[in-house]
Order: sequence, then C-alpha cells, then structure tokens
Amino acid sequence: MRSTDMNRPGSEPLAVSAAAAPDTARSGRWRVETDPERVERDLTCLVLTLVELVRQLVERQCVRRMDQGDLSDEQIETLGLTLMRLEEAMTELCERFDLSPSDLNLDLGPLGTLLPVD
Repeated sequence: MRSTDMNRPGSEPLAVSAAAAPDTARSGRWRVETDPERVERDLTCLVLTLVELVRQLVERQCVRRMDQGDLSDEQIETLGLTLMRLEEAMTELCERFDLSPSDLNLDLGPLGTLLPVD
C-alpha cells in the first residue's frame, strides 16, 4: 500500500506486530490486527473497482465497434441500455457503501491511476 492510500479516509495502515508475543517474533510469524468493518469496506472497494474497470473497458470496446460499423442498430441499442443500467447499478452500490468514484481509482504509483480521470 502506498503512503497516499493510507491518507484516504478509512484507509488506516494495518497494525502489524511481532512484539505482542515474544514467541511470535522468534518464530517469524506476524500477527495482523484488523478492524472487521474496515476489511469489509476495503474488500467492497476492491470488488467495485474491478467491476468499474471491466465496465469501462467494455464501454470503450463497444464505442470502438460502433465507430467501425461492426454493430447493427439493434445491437447498439441493446449495448447502450445495458451499459446505462450497469452504470446506474455501480452508482447505487457506491452510494450504499458510502464510496465515491475517486475511492475506486487506485494509485499505481509511477504508472498513474488505474481508471482514467474523465
């Protein structure tokens, strides 16, 4: 996790300690102390990030195929409605889990962000 990720709300660093139990330090095992609510939120964020990435890729592929004339009018209509419904579902899920679109955009360091900034 990058230091910038740790500054986001709800993204406190994990508490890792070997000093909690002297046997742990000697055996090389580390204990990770986590907050169950934070783990659930972070997992939800990760899953929604992947869904959003796939949604954007499919949308771009559809636009490319439309521009090339590979799709019939019926296919364009079906894809348009499907993509709109998926975008609405993503918005509802983000609201339900109190996430913003910027929460779904992972910082990949020197590569930039995972999702393009529109």
